[in-house]
Amino acid sequence: MDNMNNEMLIKQENEVAIIMVPFPAQSHLNQQLQLACIFSSSYDLPVHFIGSATHNHQARVRANGLKPSDIAKIHFHDIPTPDFASPAPDPNAFTKFPSQLLPSYNACTLLRDPISLLLRDISSKSRRVVVVHDVLMSYNVQDVTSLHNAESYIFNCVSVFFMYSSFICVPNGMPIPLDEDLLKKLPKLEPDAPEEINKLVDFQLQFRDIRAGDLYNSNKLLEGTSLDLMEKFASTQNKKQWAIGPIFLAAKVDHVSDKRNKCLDWLDNQPPRSVLYVSFGSSTTFSDKEVMELAMGLERSKQKFVWVLRDGDRGNIFSEEARRFELPDGFEERVEGVGLVVREWAPQLEILAHSSTGGFMSHCGWNSCIECITAGVPMAAWAMHSEQPLNAFFVTEILKTGLLVREWKNHEELVTASAIEDVVRKLMASEEGDEIRKRAEELGAAVRESIEKGGASQLELDSFIAHITR
Repeated sequence: MDNMNNEMLIKQENEVAIIMVPFPAQSHLNQQLQLACIFSSSYDLPVHFIGSATHNHQARVRANGLKPSDIAKIHFHDIPTPDFASPAPDPNAFTKFPSQLLPSYNACTLLRDPISLLLRDISSKSRRVVVVHDVLMSYNVQDVTSLHNAESYIFNCVSVFFMYSSFICVPNGMPIPLDEDLLKKLPKLEPDAPEEINKLVDFQLQFRDIRAGDLYNSNKLLEGTSLDLMEKFASTQNKKQWAIGPIFLAAKVDHVSDKRNKCLDWLDNQPPRSVLYVSFGSSTTFSDKEVMELAMGLERSKQKFVWVLRDGDRGNIFSEEARRFELPDGFEERVEGVGLVVREWAPQLEILAHSSTGGFMSHCGWNSCIECITAGVPMAAWAMHSEQPLNAFFVTEILKTGLLVREWKNHEELVTASAIEDVVRKLMASEEGDEIRKRAEELGAAVRESIEKGGASQLELDSFIAHITR
């Protein structure tokens, strides 16, 4: 028995332990959990996932396309977090930025000490500790520098194009590397976040230089130019980088979950590429008027659709029931067989991968963009806040795999039913839409190939693993 315990101890001490420290917002939690499962299931490395009990539970219950057996391999650590307010989102707020999440964001800045204790404990039992954290958790993991066998890497949950433009070009007075025609179309980003958020971001960014390198949920195929420029800049700071995206196991078909969902059952009965999937992510909140215009636009387009109609998240998604939206009288009866309204969490990866899905109307969060691109589905791009206008520009103007629902300069105006009807018809039932779909399908096939054995992203991931297990 003693021999067995000794062998286990020796094995543990020889192992490299990975500690994931996500930021407590849905798209960040999701991308970190996907990556955690790749490290654990594909490379057999011990992986620890750190967060409040609420946000760890949120990551698990919303795991998109992951097998329960993949999640079961992750060691979740519920860190005691101070109580935080969890107000409902304001549907009539001046901007779409999810200010209701600010108390939960602020609470996470108080986790440095418990995270430090956990780092020390795991460090004492491992050959090397590798912390993979969100850039917005940089302050919390700073004690990694005091451990002799630890190093940290930032996992970036946004596009490289956005990062290079916003964090390198703008602060350093450098031109954004686009030709003149594209520069004219580039949306002007006025800060839409409350001042408190800007302070929180600035506070965290002070500590990002402790990292040894960066991981990106993107690849050379999609963002080669931005990655090359970022690499050039990173080399001046002696920071390594790896473009390992798209980082979801479900992109490899054998990993898509077996659970059937009513959306998928409904899609099974629709013609190939005929359905528009409509979803605006976890943080977008619409006013009643916006919901009515969208409903009328979808109905008048006469195109098939699956519409995920949910309110934006609270800081604690389990605290109270979310608001239920009212639809026009008789809407669901009139669209029966043509459209399906879904009011609960939907399996986005599986919906996008379904052969009946032919378009995606999206808020253009990077998580949704990368999932959409990988599935080979064209996008009706409707940016809401933060970096989303740049993602919409990237998809529609650079990749040319989507259409804008509205110009960002008009984002304070109501999008009318007729504008929605026009863009839906153009994407789903026109020659222009067919050409965009063909481009999206070709790009999706190439991106999926990049994560197969020998593909560019797979080689980058192998290179990162070789580096941290050296």
